[in-house]
Amino acid sequence: MELSALSAAIGLGVLGWLGYRQLRREDLAQFDLPLGRLIQTDDPEFQRRSQVAMEDIVQRLKSSPARSSKLSIKQRVPIMREAMEDFFGAAEALCVSEFKTVDAGGVPAEWVVAPGVDRENNRRLLYIHGGAFFAGSPKSHRVMTSKLSELTGCAVLSIDYRLTPEHSRRDSADDCRSCYDWMLNNGPQGEQPAEVVLVAGDSAGGNLTLMLLAWLRDTSRRQPNAAVAFSPVTDCRYSSPSITSNLESDLMLKPLAGQMAKLPKFLIPLSARLIARDNTSDPVLSPLLGDLANLPPTLIMASDTEILRDDGRRYVNKAVAAGSTAEFLYWKDMPHVWPIFYPQLPEADQAFEQVQEFVGRYC
Repeated sequence: MELSALSAAIGLGVLGWLGYRQLRREDLAQFDLPLGRLIQTDDPEFQRRSQVAMEDIVQRLKSSPARSSKLSIKQRVPIMREAMEDFFGAAEALCVSEFKTVDAGGVPAEWVVAPGVDRENNRRLLYIHGGAFFAGSPKSHRVMTSKLSELTGCAVLSIDYRLTPEHSRRDSADDCRSCYDWMLNNGPQGEQPAEVVLVAGDSAGGNLTLMLLAWLRDTSRRQPNAAVAFSPVTDCRYSSPSITSNLESDLMLKPLAGQMAKLPKFLIPLSARLIARDNTSDPVLSPLLGDLANLPPTLIMASDTEILRDDGRRYVNKAVAAGSTAEFLYWKDMPHVWPIFYPQLPEADQAFEQVQEFVGRYC
């Protein structure tokens, strides 16, 4: 065997061994069942509205410049950031809430307060936006934060945490922790202790939401009354079965995940680790891999056809097995984080109704 071929074989063997080490720590397949609760309706008018909305959403997504699978990570970052602001920020005109910029303990943020929400009632919700850890902002998610303020009766603190690649994933986590501590003692009207506290986030923000819950427990801080995660990343090694099985059906995330999914399965965790530039087996990055006991009531939602479906399902099943209160709801044929398409998509309204019902049980 020539030296170059031998070197390549050794290198591939080392990579395979590292990938195997990433995956062998815990048999997470035991948490693939139960499936969770399916939310659906047989109403013909509802289904007609959903079909019309989805046809429009699909066309808009396909025309987005951020969808090109040929873009490198470096090229994708500025395009993705601009695309999210344009795609979702344009719906800001539909929001009924007031928005107030604030410095949340050193982190840029904004208060989102819907009509009828008493600014002094001390009900607060920390919202952590999604965007694959490198995009998104409070502005891009105003449709969601405005609706959450309306249905929970909370003043929502939507935070502009530090993004990758300029900053590390741990910087993002630190910002979420700082904002939560700050929110406990500060509201839209100034310094006031919170009475009811909620935390919510989507996708990457769902990951940071679940990370935050474990940190609050481990540092003996006040836990939120409840938490909600829309389509969260829970295993940043990307080892859940739906990462590959749902690749073709996930219109939103396929451009981001497509190149990685072409790798042999044993190399995907290592590739994920290189992208994160950190240890993706650390529960700070992958909440699914941590201790899920003694956590606050948590609701997780996902689409049956998105690549992160099993991330959410496994997290809930493991949390329940550890004695925590958690629920997994899923919808069929919805895009990743479909509630952000409110009010166009009727299933988004369904999702918010489920949030309202869940939150109402605990505060």
